[in-house]
Amino acid sequence: MTLRKSPQSVDALENLGRERLSPSFFMRDFLYSEVANHYGLRNVPDDPALALHAGRQLCTELLEPLQQAFGRIAIRSGYRSSAVNQRCNEGRHGCAANTANYAAHIWDQRDAAGHCGAMACVVVPWFADQVAHHGADWRAMAYWIHNHLPYNTLQFFPKLCAFNIGWYEGPPQRSIHSYIQPTGYLLRGEPPNPAFAAHYAHFPAAQR
Repeated sequence: MTLRKSPQSVDALENLGRERLSPSFFMRDFLYSEVANHYGLRNVPDDPALALHAGRQLCTELLEPLQQAFGRIAIRSGYRSSAVNQRCNEGRHGCAANTANYAAHIWDQRDAAGHCGAMACVVVPWFADQVAHHGADWRAMAYWIHNHLPYNTLQFFPKLCAFNIGWYEGPPQRSIHSYIQPTGYLLRGEPPNPAFAAHYAHFPAAQR
């Protein structure tokens, strides 16, 4: 099914939600938004075809491998419409400006360079437990992703050790930033490095 127009009926919204992005994920998994819920805004793409294309890349290239390695992952924030992201930014709810989120959380808008992309904020329950109960360092997951997955950007947050992970059509930034101590940038543009494996040596064998 090709969805060319923004859904304008319940049936059309249900059809959008049924669109499969990868073996484990459907579009509906990424449409919930507390901001949209609170302010009564539509969190629905204006360009469903572009959103689905970018979302499939995100899920296939990043989220499926992450889930295969660590077990079920939870989606904290996925797709945002321009209106939802703008309200989130203006309300100081933790969202960057729309221009910064094109080809990131706003899946159905290309960025200034003309590239598409998609981002989701996820929690890896297995790793959240490692951090909460065993003192694991967020950098272990960061380095694992850096060495194993074709991500564009990563950004880590204190609650549940959630992180933004993004796929990008253009040249990847491969940047890792954190609001967890030590804060700031961990890596910017570096290639995979086998030496980083020492940081996640305690991961179970299947996850190393």
